Amino acid sequence: MDFHQFKEEVIAYSKEIGIDKIGFASADVFGELKGRLIRQQELSYQSGFEKGSVEERTEPGRLMPGAQSIISIALAYPSKMHDAPRSKKGDRRGIFCRASWGRDYHDVLRDRLNKLGAFIQQHFPEVEMKSMVDTGELSDRAVAERAGIGFSGKNCAVITPEFGSYVYLGEIVTNIPFAPDEPVDDSCGDCNICVDACPTDALVQGGQLNAQRCIAFLTQTKDFLPDEFRTKIGNRLYGCDTCQTVCPKNRKKDFHLHEEFEPDPEVVKPKLIPLLSISNRQFKETYGPISGSWRGKKPIQRNAIIALAHYKDETSVDELVRLMKEDPRPVIRGTAAWGLGKIGKKDCYEAIKDAMIKEEDSQVLVEMEKGLQFEFQ
Repeated sequence: MDFHQFKEEVIAYSKEIGIDKIGFASADVFGELKGRLIRQQELSYQSGFEKGSVEERTEPGRLMPGAQSIISIALAYPSKMHDAPRSKKGDRRGIFCRASWGRDYHDVLRDRLNKLGAFIQQHFPEVEMKSMVDTGELSDRAVAERAGIGFSGKNCAVITPEFGSYVYLGEIVTNIPFAPDEPVDDSCGDCNICVDACPTDALVQGGQLNAQRCIAFLTQTKDFLPDEFRTKIGNRLYGCDTCQTVCPKNRKKDFHLHEEFEPDPEVVKPKLIPLLSISNRQFKETYGPISGSWRGKKPIQRNAIIALAHYKDETSVDELVRLMKEDPRPVIRGTAAWGLGKIGKKDCYEAIKDAMIKEEDSQVLVEMEKGLQFEFQ
């Protein structure tokens, strides 16, 4: 078969099924990436969410023996929300990052990859394929960069000429020898805006991220948020967009090409106080369809408490007192106590002192002490 001709047919079909960009890469070892990953491990810069060993993440042949090429796909998502509700005094709202708006992108990309795989299999019944979206071993960004989808920017995101960095990525490893595409030239140049704008200095330098300091990672953790990051998180409930929104390459990039990615404003910019009493069932029904729900409701509620403290929202005091005294989860009780202290009303401090009498968890007691210290600042 003429693989060059078939490649053109695959590209044409990808457009039919709603893939915004497609590229082809060799299945060679990602040698440069391997070195970077080893260095990241040595520096303890990894998030811990990564899947697989360094070898599995950089050697496609380990994931699928006989691998000859990788097909990389990109789907664009919106950067602006229509009719976004305003966060007002007494009615404060949090925000989910843009990459978690709309239906969970893992499901949408898997659908596109499955359709693309089925098309290939129609022509090559004996083909071998392995597809991945985000949670696979391979680095989606490294594959996309090699396949010419875009270049890896200083903000560690793949930046495409057409859509900026507002794209989801996925890939198919295959034993078909598709000819590789040419990579896109890096055009960050001397620009360092994203590095300078990072709220927590997680971008150590252009192209190097300390995930342990990245707000996108921190919002997904389940333990107490370290003190130094509580003033940085603002009203973010899940993820962080700063290094993308400040990027000049993303200026005026806003694509609404897929109905699945259109956000429900009340879901992705929700009122904070109602989040604190939402049941597991309500959380699953409301937030289950979006990718930002994958860690469950506890991190979201912890972040909502921090956001209310950030706003010094006095209308949340009664609810925070209830959580501090009654919630079975130490992280929520302790964060509520800290939040009450930061809001700073006299009755907040009285409530903390009263709750301390019955509190038995040592970590919660530490947070209560932190809350009381605001009284003298």
